[in-house]
Amino acid sequence: MTDSTLTPATFVFDSATRALVRLSARIAAGSESEVRSGVNETVATETPARWVEEVILQSYLFAGFPRALNAAREWRRIEVQGKRHSEVQAKREEGADFRALGEAMCSLVYGKFYDKLRHNIVELHPELDEWMILEGYGKVLSRPGLDLVRRELCIVAACVAAGQDRQLHSHLHGARNVGAPERAISDTLEALEGVVNEEHRRRSVLLWARVKQRQMTDDG
Repeated sequence: MTDSTLTPATFVFDSATRALVRLSARIAAGSESEVRSGVNETVATETPARWVEEVILQSYLFAGFPRALNAAREWRRIEVQGKRHSEVQAKREEGADFRALGEAMCSLVYGKFYDKLRHNIVELHPELDEWMILEGYGKVLSRPGLDLVRRELCIVAACVAAGQDRQLHSHLHGARNVGAPERAISDTLEALEGVVNEEHRRRSVLLWARVKQRQMTDDG
């Protein structure tokens, strides 16, 4: 499973993380030239190659295969020219139980809303629930190579870029549930200025304010 040992006290929203979330947003909604700029930005900030590869791989869940493939093509172009090859590939143990991994990961992200989520997705279609757990949380999001906090911040960025407010709401909570500091989530939304549709970003900032306010009310 991905490294989930980061805590709000140890997480740093550095230039490499900023480039990563911006790349995730560009993959989700940007043009090929914008994705190319995003890839170049990760190189300029020395974002670890494995982080970049994992964000590209997970992007198919939120942006579809065509955009994931286009992003991978831009990355491979840089990889060959600049030798940005990831030396250690993320491998799975023989016979990995993707269902167990997926259920554990999804439960971690959704917290107290996990059971409600599973019920709602089954109501939409049982196959969607199956794919979400096995493919989404089991085979993709539980991969080693990128910690879960950065995965969730990149998912937040992708949802903002695509204007998917309902999913954004869930993953703003999810980012908090896996240990992302509030400042890091705010930094993610700020980092998207000039990268995503400004109306989408403005809505995301308002939504984040409501999520924080609701949490304060619940805690109180």
